[in-house]
Formats: sequence, C-alpha cells, structure tokens
Amino acid sequence: MKNLLAATFIFTILFMACSKKESPGFGAEQEVRVRYDTTAVDSFSTGAVSVDIARKIRMSSPQYLDSVKQAKKLQEEESKIKAELEKESKAKQEEEKRKAEAEKKLKATEKPATPETKTE
Repeated sequence: MKNLLAATFIFTILFMACSKKESPGFGAEQEVRVRYDTTAVDSFSTGAVSVDIARKIRMSSPQYLDSVKQAKKLQEEESKIKAELEKESKAKQEEEKRKAEAEKKLKATEKPATPETKTE
C-alpha cells in the first residue's frame, strides 16, 4: 500500500509538471512595435534628436556640401565636353557639305566642256 501511495504521488506530480501550459491571454501573444521619430531610445534623454533635424544636420555638414560641389563640377565638365563634341561634329558636317558642293561644281564645269552636236 505504501508503494501504491508513493507511485500515485509521483505520477500526479509528473502529470502536473508535464501538462501543457496555457497562454496567459490574447494580449500577451501579440508583439507591439511602435515607431518613433527620434534616433534615441528615450525621446526625453539628452541627445535625442528628431529624424528631420538629424537630416538637416547631415545635409549641412562640410562633407555633404563638398560632395554636392563635386557633383556640380562633374556635371559642368560633362556639359562642356558634350558642347565641344557637338561643335566638332557640326564643323565636320559643314566641311563635308563644302567638299560635296565643290565636287558638284567641278563635275558641273567638266560636263559642258564636251561638245554637243546637233543633227537636223
């Protein structure tokens, strides 16, 4: 009888320990993520800066301003190179037109040099 009582006691403890636990409720299962507009974890702490102000600070930094100036210079150089190429291509086209006109004039002056005979 003592063995039966001890076995029942141990079986009850194991059954209760291994039973499936119920969740505390619906609200505890959902994870809530809140997005703040500050870079610091606590918006009231020292050094907390809003995202817009941090962006303005980055944009006014010397490194950013230097990169903007460099980008403008590159654009200006590219536009100058394109303008030069366009001028050169126009000059070549005009020169080719002049050569073609000169050849036409030469051919036109050579053709009347052949005598035409009229037969009546």
